[in-house]
Amino acid sequence: MTRPTPPHPYDFLPALPELKVVSDDVRHGDPLSEAQLASGGNVSPALTWEPGPEGTASYAVTCFDPDAPTPGGVWHWVLADIPPHVHGLPAGGEPGAGRELLNDLGSLGFAGAAPPPGDREHRYIFAVHALGVAELPVDERTPAALVGFHLTVNSLARGTITGLARTAEQSR
Repeated sequence: MTRPTPPHPYDFLPALPELKVVSDDVRHGDPLSEAQLASGGNVSPALTWEPGPEGTASYAVTCFDPDAPTPGGVWHWVLADIPPHVHGLPAGGEPGAGRELLNDLGSLGFAGAAPPPGDREHRYIFAVHALGVAELPVDERTPAALVGFHLTVNSLARGTITGLARTAEQSR
């Protein structure tokens, strides 16, 4: 597929203080490991982040693919209502650390990277959102785009780290 590269989606949202986000599993700008691919382990990466600003009542972690061949990209992971004392997640998540919400692939939890055949390399943007509310006003049936709206209006700070994935034929 030949098409332009979409801009970074967070560039169009209100400016926020930046949270430092690090990972042993995702190196910013490098290919994702086999574990984070849908065809591999399909495991969410380990992430750690600095504490949010004063007033942080919870965190949310998301993974968004702006390069998916859709008008609005694809949400691969939405984890909300992470308690304010939690500043990291191990690979595969941590039971009870937050509430898994619906991703755009129709499931709860992390859906690994899977650019479609014939497409170019995709960016997978892992974001940590420091929120001013303890719980988002959503449930497990809420579409990820609407959760994204609630993240935007409740965020006090945000940090991102971006991994890349290629199609199976590009990886050969």
